[in-house]
Amino acid sequence: MRGGRGRRPDAPVRLDPEQLSSSAADLGSLLADVVDGGSSLGFLAPLDRAAAADWWRGLTPAVADGRLAVWAVRDGERVTGTVSVGFVDKPNGRHRAEILKLMVHRSARGQGLARTLLATAEQAAADAGVTLLVLDTETGSPAESLYRSGGWTAAGTIPDYAADPAGALHPTTLFFKKVGGSGAPRPDGPAPQYRRAARYA
Repeated sequence: MRGGRGRRPDAPVRLDPEQLSSSAADLGSLLADVVDGGSSLGFLAPLDRAAAADWWRGLTPAVADGRLAVWAVRDGERVTGTVSVGFVDKPNGRHRAEILKLMVHRSARGQGLARTLLATAEQAAADAGVTLLVLDTETGSPAESLYRSGGWTAAGTIPDYAADPAGALHPTTLFFKKVGGSGAPRPDGPAPQYRRAARYA
């Protein structure tokens, strides 16, 4: 089934280590498209697709041990969107996680896919016992509007924090959002939730 405006986005699928490895080329193509489109994701344009695929493959160990969770949305054989959650394994940070690499292919925008991916990541983090989510994004970007409308709170702005794909420095806005319960885990409590989050079912 091909994409198009008005088409309901496919449900995000959480990738296990094998799926991440086998999807690395498709995820790399998505990353290259988003970077080449001007989004600040830690890379400069033009981004080589093979290098982008290798970057995704390098995340396999983190997915395998539960430090990272990655979701992808496909339109046929093509990955059109992804989002990740990075979990904290430090005893004093087991209550928090970070939203990472939320991206949608330029041809699949305007369908609510970014909002769907964000909601999926937020719910999964809450289900894993996380109570605080954080992220950063380029100030004034479309992503900033998405987070503000999604109930995220701006904590502050750092000038000249990161370069865009063309190499120009831009400010970054830090956001946070409370999810799930409100109780902080005890240092001697159960195993870190990032271990529980490693289950893929």
